Amino acid sequence: MMNLNGKIAVVTGGAMGNGLGIVKVFLKYGAKIIILDYSDELEKTVSDLKSNGYDVLGYKVDISNNDEVVSAIKDIESKYDHVDVLVNNAGICILGSFDEMSYELRDKHFDINIKGTWNVTHALLPLLKKAAKASIVNLSSVTGVSVADAGEVAYATTKAAVLGFTKALAMELVKDDIRVNAILPGYVMTPMVDKMAKQSNPSNPQSVIDGIANAIPMKRLGTPEELGELAAFLASDKSSYITGQGIVIDGASTLPETLTMGV
Repeated sequence: MMNLNGKIAVVTGGAMGNGLGIVKVFLKYGAKIIILDYSDELEKTVSDLKSNGYDVLGYKVDISNNDEVVSAIKDIESKYDHVDVLVNNAGICILGSFDEMSYELRDKHFDINIKGTWNVTHALLPLLKKAAKASIVNLSSVTGVSVADAGEVAYATTKAAVLGFTKALAMELVKDDIRVNAILPGYVMTPMVDKMAKQSNPSNPQSVIDGIANAIPMKRLGTPEELGELAAFLASDKSSYITGQGIVIDGASTLPETLTMGV
């Protein structure tokens, strides 16, 4: 069983979806949680978790705004003398063809998925360095690294960048006893995937979800809690010799050959 007892973890985008799944698993294993999120769900999520006896703080922060990030981290520093874990989960994916996508929408992907991850990591680094040993877990994706689809150019570009960020940062921080790894999810049933399905087929979004599930060898989408278990492993001492890696969790969706010639 994983043990995060007493570890202080910051999770971006932790109010819903994959982030909330990660938060719930970390709390199950004894962590203290600080959520940075811009969602209107933040207040309710924090209230619900606190009502169940969990140690949770929430900050409404636009991670693409470095001033907001720095302000939140300063407040965290007034409450804690170190942070053990950072999970850079926050991200967006809005489908759009390359030739028609506005620069504004392109920049929104870059600002949140890349700059946001950079901003939070940079601002929190002094507190991570004060931990005996710390772990950073970045949410990349199989999209952009292993696979891609039409309409995903902005998302794929930014998520591939997150993996590069992970590997380079791991080499810089190994001397500080800070491990840095990335999770590369395939399809996980989250509000973001539901929104993408509605964008793809407004009249029948469930058919999109069913089609995705049918194409995955495991015949289903993942759950945020399954993602949370992997994040907890990477945050824990059980992964103490793992750094600079991108770990795929996708129900084998990126595994098959293009054409099946097996039995």
